[in-house]
Amino acid sequence: MNNNTNSGTVTTPQGAEPKRYDLVVIGGGPTGSTIASLVARQGHSVLVLEKGSHPRFHIGESLLPHNMKILRRLGLAEKVAELGVYKPGVDFTAEAVVEQSQEIRFADALDLVPGCEHAYQVPRARFDQLLFETAAASGATVMTDARVRDVDLSHPQQAMLEFDHAGARHQITARFVVDASGRDALLARKFKLQQRNREHATAAMFGHFLGVSQRPGDAAGNISLYWFDHGWIWMIPLPDGVMSVGAVCNPGYMRQRGTDLEAFFYATIECNPHAWQRLAAGKLQTAITATGNYSYFASKMEGPNWLLLGDAGLFIDPVFSSGVFFGMYSAECGADVVLAELANDSYTAKQARKRMRTRIRRGVREMSWFIYRFHAPAMRQMFLRPGDLLQIREAVIAVLAGDVHDNLRVIWRLRAFRLIYAMVSLRLLPSAWREWRQRRRNARGVFEHVA
Repeated sequence: MNNNTNSGTVTTPQGAEPKRYDLVVIGGGPTGSTIASLVARQGHSVLVLEKGSHPRFHIGESLLPHNMKILRRLGLAEKVAELGVYKPGVDFTAEAVVEQSQEIRFADALDLVPGCEHAYQVPRARFDQLLFETAAASGATVMTDARVRDVDLSHPQQAMLEFDHAGARHQITARFVVDASGRDALLARKFKLQQRNREHATAAMFGHFLGVSQRPGDAAGNISLYWFDHGWIWMIPLPDGVMSVGAVCNPGYMRQRGTDLEAFFYATIECNPHAWQRLAAGKLQTAITATGNYSYFASKMEGPNWLLLGDAGLFIDPVFSSGVFFGMYSAECGADVVLAELANDSYTAKQARKRMRTRIRRGVREMSWFIYRFHAPAMRQMFLRPGDLLQIREAVIAVLAGDVHDNLRVIWRLRAFRLIYAMVSLRLLPSAWREWRQRRRNARGVFEHVA
């Protein structure tokens, strides 16, 4: 996409003048609602176009501690505490018959930021609705069941959009457009910017259950991650005794399914006996859902009058629950860009764009390094038998808490962690090689969905 991008002429009925907004946000999830709130609070006219309605089911219920900084800025920390389950940490369990597990607590993170000692597990339907309503209360105009049909970004000072709402086609103009449409990735797909991640690919299946046993004591709110031969399993405790349970798998493993999806899901959980022990008495409350090709990115995520934020620009494997955090953080950074552009402050806008690119790329790069290797033998060994050399463990916890953008004390310790990882991988070379080969095969595979 460039300055001359034109998706086709957006016409206006004769005699009518399209309504003009300072900012139009496509998508009313956490990313879109966050940037809408931040920009509208500065007195700008903002329109949010959400294709669905709220409340609606969404996966990705586990927040990171550094989400709390953004939620406090929005004035929502107490409301999220009321609707969510307190999340003090993460526990990891191998598939060995004799239980091998390890827990980390976010309060042990290096350079702990006050208020980031914990996070919450949230029902996304209520969480997303809360953020959407906050955008409206902040001064944004919000619309549900509004499907964008056409976008013209050819003029750097005035974008034009067409959308369907309430049985009619509408035309509007905007000084700036943000695509926060999530995995729909409306602009990236429209302008052929979306690319598969050639380093990593996974497929997932998930559902909600009642009656799944919780961790004892104050670990009851932990997210639990379980390894098995073909991927990993999550268990996320939600309010009212609900447990979100899912499995992220190699695409090849998903394609070999020879039974119905629900039976295949249960058989997959049984691959880790400790996960199965918790789930066995659980009662399924939703249909099992499957999705594939989790990882992708856009070759370009910004232009003179547009930004791709959150999952609309890139999506990585959800193993460390980074999706909502990266979406809301990118919305914070994007708000700085939009506000500077709307003020016609080219210098500040240039600096804000540079800061956004640098921080998001660094954060995704640091988190992705762990994600790509999560299933590797060396990584599993290091997570299950952590050392405490040079506060490296505390730095890793900081990353898993969301401190991934500009803390140099964390970053240099991560480089030391990578060196140790390389040495452990050499000691485990045959199994490390097999895991690397599997990851490369995954990245080449395609899995769109399970019927």
